[in-house]
Amino acid sequence: MTANRKTRRIPPPRTRNPLVALIVGIGLAAGQLAEARAGIAPPPAPQTLVYGSDPVQAIDFYEPLPAAQSGASPLIVFVHGGAWSMGSRENATGNAKIVHFTSKGIAFATIGYRLVPDSRVEDQASDVAHAIARLLAEAERLHIDRRRVILMGHSAGAHLVALVGTDPRWLDATGLSFAALRGVVAIDGAAYDVPEQLRAGAPLMRSLYRQAFGDDPERQQALSPLRQSNAPNAANWLLLHVDRPDGTRQTEALAAALRRAGSSVDVVALPGQGLSGHVASNRRLGIPDYPGTKAVDDWLDRVLATP
Repeated sequence: MTANRKTRRIPPPRTRNPLVALIVGIGLAAGQLAEARAGIAPPPAPQTLVYGSDPVQAIDFYEPLPAAQSGASPLIVFVHGGAWSMGSRENATGNAKIVHFTSKGIAFATIGYRLVPDSRVEDQASDVAHAIARLLAEAERLHIDRRRVILMGHSAGAHLVALVGTDPRWLDATGLSFAALRGVVAIDGAAYDVPEQLRAGAPLMRSLYRQAFGDDPERQQALSPLRQSNAPNAANWLLLHVDRPDGTRQTEALAAALRRAGSSVDVVALPGQGLSGHVASNRRLGIPDYPGTKAVDDWLDRVLATP
């Protein structure tokens, strides 16, 4: 059930739009280069857990550093980005956040999930829920505090964690409920309302959205966290965004909907614009002088403080 994974490679893009694939691939590579220039050391080798039959249905689990451990640890479950069609837990997570949060006594797990177009977004949401269930099934052995689990995702991963945090069917299918989540952290997502994003989002990215969500309006709405945000939802939310018109607009709309439904929601605007800011919001999270690190730390300190 365990293995050390040291390879960090960018898999071949699966999008049919070569220009979009190039842009996203450059973003992934730029993120890795930025970490190297910042002197971010790789974290210790993780323990790997399998939660499905597909090779990508696996979880890299990082224990808190020994000096930070005290009883059962809170857990962050991270869902990587990559436009639903590329990226992996190895290359799209970011070492800085793993090192930072484990040094604070928080266990960190980053999950792999099946990718479009070979699989569907519905399969990805199911994968996220089943990965959480797999970790909680091992809570005693992994010294995880089942009452303090945070679901976190970036970009397409932000969409997926928001979907799992608003539509109960994904956790229900694993025997869990929103009570399994202390909170959700969504980092610079722009697909909380899929039909609106297809209407008003950047033209270059529309092929990615159509590849992921198709042309059926009912399906697009069913996969939109904003359209699923009537109560109940996960109780606590932190929504982070950089200066991107579509991301800002969608983040603010989701926050308003969640608040109307009774959830506690914090929204934080991060520095940076466009693709470079989008990449930095993931790769720099965990670096002490990055504003997003303090924003997440402050939110976690508050949300995790209650029993």
